[in-house]
Formats: sequence, structure tokens, C-alpha cells
Amino acid sequence: MTRKKRRKLVGLLFVLPGLISYFAWTLYPIIKSFIMSLYKWNINPNIPNKFIGLKNYTQLFQDLKFYVALKNTIFYTLITVPGQMIFGFLVALLLNRKMKGQTLFRLLYYLPVITSWVIVSILFQYLFAARGGLVNFLLKDLLHIIQKDVPWLSNPKTAMIPIYTLGIWKGIGWSMLIFLAGLQGIPKQLYEAASLDGANSWQTTTKITLPLMVPTIVFELVMLTIGGFNVFLSVYVMTGGGPMGSTEVLSSYMFKEAFDYFHFGYGSAISVIFFLIVFTIAQIQRKLLAKRSF
Repeated sequence: MTRKKRRKLVGLLFVLPGLISYFAWTLYPIIKSFIMSLYKWNINPNIPNKFIGLKNYTQLFQDLKFYVALKNTIFYTLITVPGQMIFGFLVALLLNRKMKGQTLFRLLYYLPVITSWVIVSILFQYLFAARGGLVNFLLKDLLHIIQKDVPWLSNPKTAMIPIYTLGIWKGIGWSMLIFLAGLQGIPKQLYEAASLDGANSWQTTTKITLPLMVPTIVFELVMLTIGGFNVFLSVYVMTGGGPMGSTEVLSSYMFKEAFDYFHFGYGSAISVIFFLIVFTIAQIQRKLLAKRSF
């Protein structure tokens, strides 16, 4: 064996665990889900699975609940992603300056990110409770903005608001961290030169900071969009998809069909369409926004 082939073999051995993990936990489940979506899949091994072709997909595109879940998922993403990015960028700008307690403030803003989704979802249930909730207390008793308690989580018109709020609040710390890394990569000499030319804070932000942050913004937008479409635990814990299915999202609807009603073939069809939607959006975002990076 030549030295060149030996080096390739060593490199392959290093990559092999990652490849095995990728095929076992990513590629195989995708292929298996597609195969299951073509069957009326039975959990009982004594009952044979019946091949039904594209019937699950035909049923899916005629299912009104699917479109409600898709609409809620899209709205969740459209609201929470810009919210996380805007607040995260503003916090990053503040914490990028030298100030007392800088490390403490960074820790406090990042703390929600590492907190369990289940815990913060239960916490927000109490905050938005119709009776005794902190939000109603502030709006009604303290600020007198509303006249009576709002049933946030039991009213189809307001049930998504606590979920949006939680999504934005929990993601600010992650956005702040990524933006902070991008800001610290900008050479300080550019700001010093701009200061000598008489540029103010607004001009340095729009002419220096934002253009040089485009690659970071592209990365964050793609990752947060994927994360937004994968929203599940907050909905599952806070509302369970209710009231009357008004807060159902794609992940929760897929979970219910597969594990509550044991419609594994139909749930797999939802997961396949879900994957195609997220993959397509991520690729479009990456290609469109990457053209502006420099």
C-alpha cells in the first residue's frame, strides 16, 4: 500500500464514525419515513402493512387540519424569527461595548436558551393564566389597559400570542451570542477611521456594521427559520394544539397522527412534506441572501 493510499485510509477511518451516525440517524429515518408514507402502516407486527401508494398524500392535501397547522407554523416563523434577530442584534450591540458586569449580563441573556423548553412552557402557562396570571394582573390591575381578564390560552384568537412571546424570549440569547461573535470579528480600525471622518453611531452601524454582518445574518436567518418550523414542545405543553386545533403546528399534528391515533403512514407523509418544505425554504434563503454577502 502506497503512502498516499494509507493517508486516505486513515482519513476515512476518522470520518467513518460521523458517516455511520449520519446514515443511521439522519438518512435512514428520511428514507424509512418515505417508505412508511406509502403504506397503511400497522404497529402490530402480526398485521401486514398494506401498500396504498400516494393515498396518504392525497388525503393530506385535502385535510383542512393540515393547512391550519401549516398556516400556524408559517406565522410562528414569520413572527418569532424577526423578533429574535432584532432583539438579539440590539442586545449584542449593547453588550459589545465595554461596561461593568458585561459577563453577568451576557449570562443572564443566554440563560433562557439553556433552560428546558418544558420548564419555560409551564412557566408561561402560569404567566398567561386567565386567573391569577401575571400578564393579566399587569394589564388589568396595574396599567388598566384591559377591563377584564383575557383567557389567553383558551381563546382561539389569542392562544398563539403566548407561544409567539415564548419563542422570541427564549431565542434572544442565542441570536445575541451569534451576533456578538460577528461583531467582535469586525476590525476596530474601521470604526476608528469612521470616527475620524465624523461618522455618528447610526452611520457606523448602517455603513460598517450591517454590511459586514451579512454572512452572520444569513446564517442566523436560515438556522432560526429551520428552528421556527420545528416548533413543537411549547405548543404541546402550553395548549396541546388547542383550543379546537387553533394552535396546531406541523410537528404537533404529525406527532398526534402518529403516536396518538397510530396513523403511522399518514404521520410519515406529513413528515416527508414537512422535510421538503423546510429544505426548500432553507435553500432559497441561502442562495438569495448569500448573493449579498461580501
